[in-house]
Amino acid sequence: MPQIDSLFVTRLYRAALKEQGKPIDPAELENSCLVIAEDDEAGQRWCAEVGYPGYTSYASLTDLPWRFPIFADLKDALDAHVAAFAEDLEFDLDGRELKLEDLWINILPEGGTHASHIHPHSVISGTTYVAMPEGASALKLEDPRSGRMMAAPARKKNARRELQTFIYMKPAVGEVLLWESWLRHEVPMNMSDDERISVSFNYAWA
Repeated sequence: MPQIDSLFVTRLYRAALKEQGKPIDPAELENSCLVIAEDDEAGQRWCAEVGYPGYTSYASLTDLPWRFPIFADLKDALDAHVAAFAEDLEFDLDGRELKLEDLWINILPEGGTHASHIHPHSVISGTTYVAMPEGASALKLEDPRSGRMMAAPARKKNARRELQTFIYMKPAVGEVLLWESWLRHEVPMNMSDDERISVSFNYAWA
């Protein structure tokens, strides 16, 4: 019988945020995101200038954990989750650490999307989910080999999960997802009448 192995695995970390660090009140975190979005005129201008749907603090507020205690607590929890993921990935950090580099709010209204992208210059990226109303879009993850498949036929619709070209992850409020920053991903159109709210982040090797 032939032997067929699965090689070069892509890992995805999924956990409840509360499993690490101080408990974070989801309602307080959601209210904080909404208040910050309302007050952040620079972020609003940037979103309007580049045609970003909804709101993101990505280009305007780079120090949320310093400004707001709840984001400081969030950073502590994320630090612990990222350390656990790095251990699973068996990284040799050579005495250095993975440190939070960016942390930003995303508020996606009905009809909003976030196009396919990667996070260059980072090691681990991820998102924790603050508001996921019924109909809110899942996270779409792309097989990193897809650009090298050239003349290969499409996969069967019922192909084994590890062989599918795209994986859709529908997280719940209070969950955190982590992946290596080279993994291409996107947020398809938000089909809910309500806003989809999340907080995303990057960790670098420092």
